[in-house]
Amino acid sequence: MSVSTIVILVVLALIAYVLLKSIHKIGPAEVGLVNKRIGLRKLKDDNPVAFRGEAGYQATLLMPGLRVRIWPVFGVIKFPWVQIPAGEIGVVIAQVGAPVPIGAKSAEFRAEFGNFSNLQGFLSGGGQKGVQRPVLPPGTLVPLHPVAFMVIGSRQVFGLPVAPELAHMSRGNTLTPESFGLDPRQLQVVVIAPSSGQDVVGIVTTLEGQPLESGDIASRLGGFQDIEVMEQQPAVTDAELIDTLLGSKNDEHNNYQDFQKFLDAGGRIGLQHDPIQYGAYLLNPFLVRVDMVPMLVVNQGEVAVIKGFVGLPTLDTSGSEFKFGSIVRPGHRGIWQEPLRTGKYPINPRVYAAEVVPTFILTLNWSTSNSQAHDLDSRLEPIIGKSREGFVFTIDLQVQIHVSDTRAPKVISMVGTMVNLVNEVLQSAVGNHFRNTLQALEAVQFIETRQAVQRAALEAVTQYLAAYEVETRGVYIQDVVFPEELVEVLTRREIANQERATFVEQQKAETARIETEKAKGTADMQSQLASSAVSVDINRNQAQAREAQASGEAAYVRLTGEAEADKLRAIGLAEAKATEALGVAKATGYEAQREAIGEMSTALVAVAGAIGEGGIDIMPEVLVTGGGGSFEGLAATLMQALRNGNLTMGSGPRSDGSTPVRRTELGEALAETAQEVEATEEPLGS
Repeated sequence: MSVSTIVILVVLALIAYVLLKSIHKIGPAEVGLVNKRIGLRKLKDDNPVAFRGEAGYQATLLMPGLRVRIWPVFGVIKFPWVQIPAGEIGVVIAQVGAPVPIGAKSAEFRAEFGNFSNLQGFLSGGGQKGVQRPVLPPGTLVPLHPVAFMVIGSRQVFGLPVAPELAHMSRGNTLTPESFGLDPRQLQVVVIAPSSGQDVVGIVTTLEGQPLESGDIASRLGGFQDIEVMEQQPAVTDAELIDTLLGSKNDEHNNYQDFQKFLDAGGRIGLQHDPIQYGAYLLNPFLVRVDMVPMLVVNQGEVAVIKGFVGLPTLDTSGSEFKFGSIVRPGHRGIWQEPLRTGKYPINPRVYAAEVVPTFILTLNWSTSNSQAHDLDSRLEPIIGKSREGFVFTIDLQVQIHVSDTRAPKVISMVGTMVNLVNEVLQSAVGNHFRNTLQALEAVQFIETRQAVQRAALEAVTQYLAAYEVETRGVYIQDVVFPEELVEVLTRREIANQERATFVEQQKAETARIETEKAKGTADMQSQLASSAVSVDINRNQAQAREAQASGEAAYVRLTGEAEADKLRAIGLAEAKATEALGVAKATGYEAQREAIGEMSTALVAVAGAIGEGGIDIMPEVLVTGGGGSFEGLAATLMQALRNGNLTMGSGPRSDGSTPVRRTELGEALAETAQEVEATEEPLGS
């Protein structure tokens, strides 16, 4: 093979190699950065990209496809398109453009810059080097010039750094957000949402802008001129001023996402007055920092007293009598005269301090156990004091106080916080009162007058807290821990009292038992009592009936008797008259007979007649005979019967209807006659 042939082959191989090296395949998500190695013009010192054919990185990028750049004049470096994943942002750093003004920390942005994909438009529009104020949103896919712009993402850094120290790290693909002083979490979308069940707001601190005015600690767009204008209107209330203060002006710059608008509206560097609320925000971590803080929540039964550290100059509204600080209208520096009531407030706790004041009845315990509704008494301990004799007492105490919602600002102005009210004001007042009271009393006297001590404490604490605009609702001695030696004495005394009380109760029980038994017996006899009562009524009625019947019968008998008596009286009178007439007749007859036959014969005739009328048996049971014959015997028998009283007369009426002579009358007559006969002692026959 000749030399010329070899040369031709070498030349052809060299051409083929050059052609192969000059053809570049750019992927669908790539750009080709052209580096011109040979050029007659030189780049300016402050511009790493060539726009007019200078040697260096060319401004024109190779788009996807087959591209030809003659090697070795041009070199091509492939770079991926800038892609921002969901939930992340990309911070753009321009390495081309005009320098930023002195004191500025970021480049001014204009709407024509778009998403920085037009390098020529960026430069012609006055784009500046450095951190760009807007960020690339999630989902961005754009072919940015890798030398003109670097994009910092949370996972990788896009672009080719020009700075030597960064260029050295980029060769090993070790560029990370930390290389630029950022935490990967700062390159994520800022999300403000409830955390652990707690409402939060975002407190914003800006890192660029004009300095704050002298005396201000936070920036509020337009200052507080709007509040000053509202105060000139007489009908404006404190509630309307509060609504304006808590209302946000963040809509003027899209919640700090359009940082250029924020600066154009007069936004200043430092702490911002208006926080950002729930949502997702694309914030440049080089320009905006956000801290999550709890939202102010005022529950039912509470108010929040606001201490304003920003606003218009202090203008006290409390009056000259109030000597404990300044009470101001909302919008001024000082304690607002109108507290915040039940609700949730997106308030910046770094410019407004909120002191939550319970307006319900607040119970504070001086004991080892604390309240469950609050922790204001967490530092309170049982009160320890000594009696006059030196006995050490431990007293568990409970105090109930109330702070009115309208007086809460003055209370906080006087004591600072509710914790100070409890630990500084109440602790000393209540503790000293009980120590002084206990020291002036004997131990037993304190025990016996516990209620009086409690009432005195209530009066003292009420008077003391009234000076602080606090109402006292109660002071209660919960428990008292007595010395052991005193407890022993009191225990023995109490046992004796209890035994005595037991005896009394036993006596009462026995008395009650007796009453119970009596009541039980009474109850058991109720039926009998009822029956007896009914029986009494029945007997009373029967007695009355019998009495009436007896009265009737008595009246009947009386009338009948009176009639019968009248009858008998009439008959008796008649009979008496007849008897009298008969007797007179008989007497006359006897007198005539006596004169005719003698007295003795007349008597015997009368006796014989009586015997005949009376049916007297004249035959003697023993016959006595004598010289006088049978007549003498008869006379002797009759005389014996008369002596013995055996002479009987018929008791019933005679058959002829006449009434017999009674035995006594006849006997007496015969006896007299017999006596007369015996007196004569003459024989009967003579």
